[in-house]
Amino acid sequence: MKNYGAMVLLMRLLGLVINVFYPYKYSKKKLIMELILRAFNLKLKHTFTISRESIEEQPSLIVELKSEGFSGFGEATSNPYYHTTVPMMLQDLEKIRTVIEATQNETPEVFWSKMHPYLKEDMFALCALDMAYTDLYARKKGKKLYDLWGYTTEKNPLTDYTIGIASIDKMVSKMKELPWPIYKIKLGTEEDIAIVTELRKHTDALFRIDANCDWGVEETINNAVVLKKLGVEFLEQPLKADNWEGHKEVYKHSVLPIVADESCIIEEDVAKCHHHFHGVNVKLVKCGGLTPARRMIAEAKKLGLKTMVGCMTESTVGISAIAHLLPQLDYVDMDGALLLSEDIATGITLNYGKISYADLNGTGVTLI
Repeated sequence: MKNYGAMVLLMRLLGLVINVFYPYKYSKKKLIMELILRAFNLKLKHTFTISRESIEEQPSLIVELKSEGFSGFGEATSNPYYHTTVPMMLQDLEKIRTVIEATQNETPEVFWSKMHPYLKEDMFALCALDMAYTDLYARKKGKKLYDLWGYTTEKNPLTDYTIGIASIDKMVSKMKELPWPIYKIKLGTEEDIAIVTELRKHTDALFRIDANCDWGVEETINNAVVLKKLGVEFLEQPLKADNWEGHKEVYKHSVLPIVADESCIIEEDVAKCHHHFHGVNVKLVKCGGLTPARRMIAEAKKLGLKTMVGCMTESTVGISAIAHLLPQLDYVDMDGALLLSEDIATGITLNYGKISYADLNGTGVTLI
């Protein structure tokens, strides 16, 4: 784990300097909350490869908000595809430290609306902040997050477990390492059909396929026919994000449902996905946190789209937040912490796809 202490201190000092000249001066207001920022490098059990990159560790930012003896936690990871880094998030949050710390006991929805103008160019930072504030708010109310929202958890979907791209033998080995009822298989190679054909020989589990924008229109339509026979449930984001004509063609002709990921980033994208996809995968970091994610899920349901929330490769902090959205979802991909060689928090637990909530209120997270 890399020590980012000096960098965090530098960003705090930078924030103090910026606030002197910032057009909104909140320094005279009483500090209501304390903002604590921690940066980590999360080491993975195995090299994790998708069609566009490979990683062995995942930089991550943990946001803690403290108030009245309670703490709330949020997380966002770096992501080159979305041009987001931990230093960038640190800097953007430090710029508005005094604004954050002067916040009164307002609802998460009001808080998100106030923070969005400052962080609209850094939705990952906004996500971590929103997650921490929502967690804190629920803990101060003495409720688990799903209780705060009025959700019931009896019919929660099972989570899949992701098998990253590797040699076919290595992918088989990864699958055997953790028997699971649903596997999400990353593809985007010249051996995609051969990979799934071989994996099918070793399990009766349900398969989901994520090509991460690497297939073409005809390739997707043709692959869907073969993959359906191999026990695949749906295809996630086979085409490039902005290929809307292609999405519509695949939507019309694929024998498997198609779920948007890279094509569905913020709230306005849900309506765009209607009649182009059968479902949407909402990522908290992309849309700016739990608050907008709930709105996106509600909008998707109104449009008749299947609902899914996916994770990045993140710790139990982020995964535990996702867990409280489960009652509103058809599918979930929240295995990120299972991919780590060492976690930094406790919270929800996963057992053969089933989620168990922590005893604590809020998201139930405690940093280790």
